[in-house]
Amino acid sequence: MANQPQVFARVMFIIAWVLAIGLLLTFFNYWLSQERNPNQNLQVDYTAGGQAQVVLQANRQHHYVFTGKINGVSVDFILDTGATNVSIPENIANDLKLPPGHPQNAVTANGTITVYTTRIDTLEIGPITLNNIKAHINPAMRSDQVLLGMSALQALDFSQSDGTLTLTQ
Repeated sequence: MANQPQVFARVMFIIAWVLAIGLLLTFFNYWLSQERNPNQNLQVDYTAGGQAQVVLQANRQHHYVFTGKINGVSVDFILDTGATNVSIPENIANDLKLPPGHPQNAVTANGTITVYTTRIDTLEIGPITLNNIKAHINPAMRSDQVLLGMSALQALDFSQSDGTLTLTQ
């Protein structure tokens, strides 16, 4: 039979390994999250005229992914200048309680699909607020990101340089 100090040492050894693995998992989860969305905390600058500018960093895939808000609820966006409207995956639209409107056809990279019109009362990108934005709910989209299309981007000036994109209202 093992004596008590040996049992205690073994238990402490196991606890130390479990804590070390837990810390490593937490670190790598955070690191992967930052790699996917480097704009979780938006960088905001101001022009000489006092206009807010949001500066986005491209992720490793050269996409502009950032955290913003729809109707006061945080969501992750991916900027898509090729999308006519803001496109919201159905699961996110349900969470946001966005009502589906009329069905319409939309041509996507994966073919023609049926989407449902809706409106976003407020869309926030840091200090930039857009109101009454045309959008559609996309039941075929299996993503945790909202496509920020031209129905929102047309209200902004944007410029790209060296892996950064600057949005100005």
